[in-house]
Amino acid sequence: MRRLRLTTAGESHGPGLTAVLTGVPAGLEIDFDFVARDLARRQHGHGRGHRMKIERDEVEFRGGLRGGESLGSPIAMWIENRDHKNWNQVMSPVVNNPDQSEKRRLHSPRPGHADLAGGLKYLRRDLRDVLERASARESAARVAAGAIAKILLRRFGIEIKSGVRSLGPVGAGRPTPTWAEIDQVDDRSPLRAVDRELEPEMVALVDRMKAEGDTLGGSVTVIAHNVPAGLGSHVQWDDKLDGRLCRAVMSVPAVKAVEIGSALTVSNGSGSEAHDGIEAGKRGDDGSWARTTNRAGGLEGGVTNGQDVVITAYKKPISTLLKGLPSVDLDTLKAHRSQYERSDVTALPAAGVIAESMVALILADALLEKIGGDSMTELEAHFQATQALQRTWPSR
Repeated sequence: MRRLRLTTAGESHGPGLTAVLTGVPAGLEIDFDFVARDLARRQHGHGRGHRMKIERDEVEFRGGLRGGESLGSPIAMWIENRDHKNWNQVMSPVVNNPDQSEKRRLHSPRPGHADLAGGLKYLRRDLRDVLERASARESAARVAAGAIAKILLRRFGIEIKSGVRSLGPVGAGRPTPTWAEIDQVDDRSPLRAVDRELEPEMVALVDRMKAEGDTLGGSVTVIAHNVPAGLGSHVQWDDKLDGRLCRAVMSVPAVKAVEIGSALTVSNGSGSEAHDGIEAGKRGDDGSWARTTNRAGGLEGGVTNGQDVVITAYKKPISTLLKGLPSVDLDTLKAHRSQYERSDVTALPAAGVIAESMVALILADALLEKIGGDSMTELEAHFQATQALQRTWPSR
């Protein structure tokens, strides 16, 4: 049974976003500055749109905490949408202004977005009813909740960071980054690139695409460092931790592929070049053995093996293009260019932060599942006991 669960609510231009995180043990001290920093990191990056100049995301905690400490009950968070004041007549939950709503109605769907598929599913005449929830704005709530998961993981020595591995063709052939490289990513740089020497070329490419009314995709790598061995399971398909991580990272807006470790590279070679040799006599505090490489990305058989967990997300170019794409007008059923909604040229730096949050939520859930406990005191005692047992395995 999963222990940690996140539910979010809210629309892109509605009053705000709500996140409810259940399963956090009692006694976790919340670092509010850390939460605020992660929200600011999500808004950062060269190529972002005008929306990032309007919003200044701040979390208001409305339940589950007392005096900055978790109570074991659901943690409720609220993030106000400052831009809602400009959309109140269109996106109010209670006020209906048909004239204003018609002016803002989306009737020519964007290829690649949820517009058309969502409209067909929910039978909505105004595709704004789809795009407002499908918008990446919802990810702010995930980042707030993910920061709580990161704070929990930090208590057990686990760190999670990310960086932009490639942008369009720039850096596309780059090898899988290591923790040492990811640890050096500058969150203040324009694109949070893993390879800083590539960043000027990336910035120039973003500027060119902006001038052309086009968008860019690319890849981001997330690494979880100091993850203990034994999280996840091989016994059922939906218990496999690599599958759970891939599902979570795939849910990041516009991500279309997820890679564990160096999977793409090793798939082109032989088995002798694919796997990570085990070094006898070199063991960690969690009982894991040292490896000669980490091509498996810290996961074997759906279980963590004590190596860094390495995940790369591949993000398609954003589907909202200033110059539009071939589409249809749902009123006339005739050909029409897709409508333009305010958007970014690229949001890869933000995608990395969102992916960090999703990885944190899954790893925190797997940790709670492994060691159990309703309070931080119990968790820490169980963690130490588990590591002691794993260090002595296999005992005679």
